[in-house]
Formats: sequence, C-alpha cells, structure tokens
Amino acid sequence: MTDPRYLAVKLLNKTFRNGSYSNLQLSAGLDSAELSDRDKKLCSAIYYGVIQRRISLDCVIDRLSSRPVSKMDDAVVNILRSGIYQLAYMDSVPDNAAVNESVSLAKRFGKTSASGMVNAVLRSFIRQDKAIYTGKTEDVKSLSIVYSCPEEVVRSLEKDYGREFTLKFLERSVGKGHTYLRRNQLKCTAEELKNALGGIDAAETGDELPECMCVADGGNITATEAFAKGFFHVQSQASQYCCRALAPTESDTVLDMCAAPGGKTFTMAEMMNGKGRIYAFDLHEKRAELIRRGAERLGLENVTAAAGDATKFNSELPSFSRILCDVPCSGLGVIAKKPEIKYKKLSEFERLPEIQYSIVQNALNYLEAGGELVYSTCTVRKAENDEVCDRLLREHPEVEAVELPEMLGKKFGCRATLSPLDGFDDGFFIAKFRKKK
Repeated sequence: MTDPRYLAVKLLNKTFRNGSYSNLQLSAGLDSAELSDRDKKLCSAIYYGVIQRRISLDCVIDRLSSRPVSKMDDAVVNILRSGIYQLAYMDSVPDNAAVNESVSLAKRFGKTSASGMVNAVLRSFIRQDKAIYTGKTEDVKSLSIVYSCPEEVVRSLEKDYGREFTLKFLERSVGKGHTYLRRNQLKCTAEELKNALGGIDAAETGDELPECMCVADGGNITATEAFAKGFFHVQSQASQYCCRALAPTESDTVLDMCAAPGGKTFTMAEMMNGKGRIYAFDLHEKRAELIRRGAERLGLENVTAAAGDATKFNSELPSFSRILCDVPCSGLGVIAKKPEIKYKKLSEFERLPEIQYSIVQNALNYLEAGGELVYSTCTVRKAENDEVCDRLLREHPEVEAVELPEMLGKKFGCRATLSPLDGFDDGFFIAKFRKKK
C-alpha cells in the first residue's frame, strides 16, 4: 500500500515545480496509487491544504528555521509544510504522528541529514502553541499571512470592495466549501436520485433552485449509480444562479459561447425540458467532446457541441434568442477550490478584459433583436467584471441592462457580485443585457 503522506509530498513537489493544475495532479496521483478510501482522503486533505495555506506555512518555517524556505530543498520544504499543516489545521491527526511521520518522510526522500531539522522545527511550532502569525495588526501583510493570499491580491480586493468584503472572502477562501449538484429532472425525482447515491446524503437547497442539491461530505459522487444513469451533474450554486438569470425556455435557441466542461449548458438544456436548441462551443475540440459525452450521459438531445473561437464571427450560425458569455477569467472567485490560482501574478491577467470584451462584443452579432445575454465570470476583479460591462453599454447603444431575478431574497439590480457575504462559497459575477428592438 502507498503511504498517503509520502504521495502528498511527492505530488506537491511536482505541482510547485511544474505549476500544474492541482485537481489534475491529484487525480492522476490517486489513480496510480494503491490507497484505501481513508488514505485517499488524508492524502487529498494534506495536498490541497498545503497549496491553500502555502504562504502561512512558509511564514512559520522562516520564523523557526535558520535556513529560509527559498534555500531549502523542495522535498524538505514540502515535508515541513505538510507537517505544519497537519499540526495547525487537522485536529484528527495527533501531534506525535504528524512529527514522527514527517521525520520518517525526510529519510524516505533521501534527506536523512534534514530529519533533525524537521523534528526541531515541528516541535518548536508545538511549543509556540502552533501560532501561524505572531503579529497583532490587521494590515495587508498580516492578512496575507493569516489567509495565505498574496499581498497584491489582498490590496486588489480591498480597493474594489473594501475591508468587510475582503475579510469575509479571505476567510471563506481557506475554508472547506460545499459540493453542489444539479438534479436532472428529465430523468429522476429527488427521491430517486437520493436512492441512487448509495448512501451519500444530498439535501435540496430551496425553491429558487429547485433542482439544486448540497452533498454532505463523504464518498465519490461520480462513482455512484446515480451519476452513471445521468441523474445529475456537479455544478456550483452560483453557477446555477447564472443559468437562472438567463432563464431559457423550450422555445429558445441558445448559444453558450465558452461552454466547456458543460455544466451551464446541461442546466440550461434541462431548464428547456430537453427541447429548443443549445449550441455549445469551446476553443478546443477535446473540450467540446467533454460536452458531448456529458450531454449523452444526461440524455440531453437538444445540445450541439463543437469547437469554435468565441472571438471570431461564424456566419454559418443562426441568430439566437438567448446567449451566455461565461468568459475566460482569472478565476480568483474560486480559489477555495483551485488554490494555485491565487499565487499567479496579477500582471498575468492584464490581457483578460480585452479578450472578455471581444467575446461579448462578438456575441452581439448573433443576438436577435429583443434577445437577452448574460455575461458571467468566476472572478471578483472589477477590471474583468464591471469595467467590461460599462464598456459594452458605452460602446453599444443598441444594448440595455436588464434586471436580474431576485436571488436569496435579495435584489441585485442588473449586476450581481455573488460572494461569501451572500452565503456563497465562491465569488461569481453575473450581468444581464438585452438587444433593443
């Protein structure tokens, strides 16, 4: 059997070295290892936890070690990070186990000379009451360390939304989110879905999203009979509200401009009772095939998926009564699920607003008079959200803003920045427009 802690450190070495996506790296690692379900959970918790809390963990190492993180071997750093993470954030792991296993890992990775240092740092951390940060201020630096978020991202959040939003967002960004699914009402009732989940609990979230269900922790829902039968697909609560904002009907012809992996396409197709027609595009054929396979599993025959560049006009397409532009974005709204995103430099996102604008502007070529369009992202940067929408209204007088439906008992107007302040796990932006007749 594979040691889950050893595998976690091995995967962390690859992830930090190559900059790969955490979910893909972990999935590949778990698939190739011989682990019990319990050990898979332990490996996953350490792996994601270290990525999520990297800045916090490195602060502790730099404080307690005579050698800074920047001058340590990758394996030694990740052994220390994983050990400190277990001590600070995993109540289920006894202190002695976290220390002893970390010392053993140093030897297994051929770093026997560092085993004494690993032991000393971890035991010093315990003696200091497992304090992550010893400062007492709430300036940008302390927020960066406590919530493991780069200072420039903290400053950007405060500039756009203020301190209250920033604190709530950062708190949720290092918390454990929920898993939501969308029940396929064309194939099953809520009771049939629950029975086919094999003991995994799923509770309906309320009348606003009647097919949305929150899944209790425990079990792989995509390995269930319910998934194989096409009874559901996984989709965040905020993403489902995005589809509700567009509100497609059986009589609509819908265009999903940037559709992969297909969650919103599937939800809209189900909202349309499998009727009408949805054209779903993505830049790459491989990702378009993901949509086709998903639609087939769910029994959605009203979906046509193909590869296509959302920034370029395709004269062969018809006009559309509803269009969804869920554009490529920085993803800073979903850093709780994809923590590696937050460590990118904001300068890497500078070109995104122009790409986003070119997509939504091109979408207007397909939108029929009186037709409605939803622009959405899974980021909370105003440069990618409000500023793109302001430009669209300014440069296209044929377009007007449209009121969004009430969500969670709250009226957002024509734009909504969904966030932990509204009870969401993620940050998400939705805006709605109509082409004037």
